[in-house]
Amino acid sequence: MNAEHALSPAAVLARYPAHIDTLPSLFATRVASVPHAPSLRFDAREYTYAELDLASSRFAEVLRRHGTRPGQLVACIAESSDLMVVAFLACAKLGAVFVPTNPALTARELSFVLGHSKPAIVLSSARNSARLPALADALETRPAILTLETYGLLATSTQNVLTQLAAHAQDELDELPPITPNMPLVVVYTSGTTGHPKGVVHSHRNYVWAAEAFVERMHLQPTERLLTVLPFFHINALFYSLGGALAAGAMLITADGFSASRFWDFATAVGATQFNTLAAVGSILSKRPRTEFNPRHRLRKIYGGPISAEVDTVFREEFGVPALIEGYGMSEIPGACNNPFDGPHKLGSIGVPARHPRLPMPFVAMRVQDDSGRELSDGEVGELAVKTPIAFQGYLHDTAQTAAAFRDGWFLTGDLVRRDSQGYFYFIARKKDIIRVRGENVAGAELDRILGNHPGIAEAATIGVPSELGDEDILAVLVANDGALEIADLMIWCGAQLAAIKIPRYWVWVDELPHTPSHRVAKHFLKADKTLLTRAFDRNAKHGG
Repeated sequence: MNAEHALSPAAVLARYPAHIDTLPSLFATRVASVPHAPSLRFDAREYTYAELDLASSRFAEVLRRHGTRPGQLVACIAESSDLMVVAFLACAKLGAVFVPTNPALTARELSFVLGHSKPAIVLSSARNSARLPALADALETRPAILTLETYGLLATSTQNVLTQLAAHAQDELDELPPITPNMPLVVVYTSGTTGHPKGVVHSHRNYVWAAEAFVERMHLQPTERLLTVLPFFHINALFYSLGGALAAGAMLITADGFSASRFWDFATAVGATQFNTLAAVGSILSKRPRTEFNPRHRLRKIYGGPISAEVDTVFREEFGVPALIEGYGMSEIPGACNNPFDGPHKLGSIGVPARHPRLPMPFVAMRVQDDSGRELSDGEVGELAVKTPIAFQGYLHDTAQTAAAFRDGWFLTGDLVRRDSQGYFYFIARKKDIIRVRGENVAGAELDRILGNHPGIAEAATIGVPSELGDEDILAVLVANDGALEIADLMIWCGAQLAAIKIPRYWVWVDELPHTPSHRVAKHFLKADKTLLTRAFDRNAKHGG
């Protein structure tokens, strides 16, 4: 649909009958309205809305035959696929709670998540199933373990998936339990950058409203083909890409991972029109050889953040993607703010409080405050606090942490921001990502961004290390893009863009940086690695202090 003929977000939602703010009711209105429209694609398998409805109903009957009841948790330890979407919708229909889990977790990490969430069922891909029996045997109550390959993960067609599901379901799903908007739908575990990860509980209403708000954020059309290469244990893929596609009555295209070298040919082949990215993905694609770029792609909209000036320029001018929308959210507060799709856009800003196309304004409230909770003025840096009707219901089995996350009804993000006079917010750093240098606060995120913009650096992370003068010195941990770089040249380059106090003292090259499941750099691992400093180049020693 051409931009001049595009439907407004409210008009897109108005195409479908009213629902009751549950995922099954929203999905049912799309199935009834556009049963033959494409809804989901993975590999060679493509589902219409009617086929996805049938597949999820059959999977729900499979789960019910294994004893799944409303309120029980169903963990899924698998790479992204169509079967994960089918399982998610099946759980929603039964009133069960879906727990998508990172398959890359170690046995120790996985043991914690399973022991903490206490699932009745564990769904797994075959490559992850070998270690599950031992982990399950150690739990207080042993869950049933179902392997997704049994239900069609390796099938060659959508019809084969439906046939395999029918064979195991035996009966068609008939009577469904009553589902209400406040019932829990999903538990998303945080990355666990300090201590154990926390299980973030979201209701049906939260998911549905977040999905509909994404229609507003990206002006999604019913003809949209949303591409995600992010995992479904990440709120971006589950709430924004999948949820947005369902809310718009559009199509989701998913893959089991990100390949930079094949990205443009893949996006072209599947006809993707919208894509959600992370900072690392955008940076990688902007630096890849242009021989990999396919100019026949149909991508017109990208959502993500942060979006650097360099990435913005490359995607708009070289790759021909006209709309890049930066926003901000957390597992606890999905889609809190964004640059308005129809402008004005402010590069480097996380935008203004999010809107919802069918709910009264305002939808989200945001403020900047000091440590005592006092609201700060425009231009001052403080912690971002958020009020949103789709804030999480709580941390699973942790009332103390849930209470500590709020102050007077405001969720405390732990992020430092500032607001300008037009009401646009700007991310500065995590409160724990501030490096104290000679009495000055230096934002690690700012240094990461600037170093990462160097054409010879694929990825960068800065951390504070103890200084013999008190406070901290800055250590830059770098991954080279191609070839060798001289530290002296990098320091000269930094000197043109950074105040002298912000230029790292220590520099070290590594093959790769550790990442959290949401692909943020896991700086706690870097801080724990004492070998980095012993291997680092010390510019003070080089230049005689």
